[in-house]
Amino acid sequence: MKHIVIVATGGTIAGIGEKGKTVAYHAGEISIDDILVSIPNVKNVAELEIVQFMNVDSNEMNIDTWIALSNTINDIIIRDDVDGIVVTHGTDTIEETAYFLNLTIGSNKPIVLTGAMRPATATSADGPYNLYQAIALAANEEAVGQGVMVLFSNTIYSGRDIQKVNNYKIDAFDQKSFGCLGYMQDEKAYFFSKTFKTHTYLSRFAGKLDVLANVAIAYYYAGADSDILKYLSQHHQGIIIVGSGNGNYSKEWMRMINYCYEEYGTIFVRASRVPLGIVFSDHVFDPNEYCIASNTLSGQKARILLSLALSKTKDIQEIKEVFNQY
Repeated sequence: MKHIVIVATGGTIAGIGEKGKTVAYHAGEISIDDILVSIPNVKNVAELEIVQFMNVDSNEMNIDTWIALSNTINDIIIRDDVDGIVVTHGTDTIEETAYFLNLTIGSNKPIVLTGAMRPATATSADGPYNLYQAIALAANEEAVGQGVMVLFSNTIYSGRDIQKVNNYKIDAFDQKSFGCLGYMQDEKAYFFSKTFKTHTYLSRFAGKLDVLANVAIAYYYAGADSDILKYLSQHHQGIIIVGSGNGNYSKEWMRMINYCYEEYGTIFVRASRVPLGIVFSDHVFDPNEYCIASNTLSGQKARILLSLALSKTKDIQEIKEVFNQY
């Protein structure tokens, strides 16, 4: 039987509210042991080890907690007796944590994140079944080498491409235009695709981490004041611009981008506020080529990659290659 370690961080799956209700609850209130009590048949799927890493709402996640979580998982995953890891997590930022771990875990063993849209005290809470399937997925031989995955509502998602698309329904996630990696039927996994972007043990960012570069996000809207870019450049090494359309913005913003790049050496990445599609380089909006195209990464995921990239190099051409590779 496979040995799976559950690293619990809290979230709605560990939330408590009014008995039977699905709203107005406090996330990260009960332990992972209490959740496992509700799925006794999980003992037939894998041998479990529990690590209660933290117990918080996922909006409390930040660079420091990501580094600590990644370092903890890297310490666990190298053990010969460990076959895979499941991370329980809140859904609000699960896509960011999944991508961060996808870039920093130095192993091909399965890493699966899961959570819930309904608290543990709700009628028909979805957390226990998601956790059951996540454990089964982490114990599955076909999950080896797939990168960090997220298991939700019988669906296997890539940690790179998953995005939350609904803040109400239990089927709350999607994977842009790429489809999912596969599906679960009870404890059985069925894979139909895989990600071709570099991840986990092949990533240049895998291994123990210390301090990462400080990167901000600036959201463009019609009439947005460009002074925000100057302010952010004075306090950050990089800025993700979440622009309209193909990561677009006004001429005023273009002039400020050029100024900040030349004055402060700020590295800019162009992402899009449009949920589907791809951002390419654009000589109209970026004639000096001071901005890096985010490709299919959302603004929040582009921030993670730029923060890691800037911890290795300040060369804009090298960082452009990083965005093409990851």
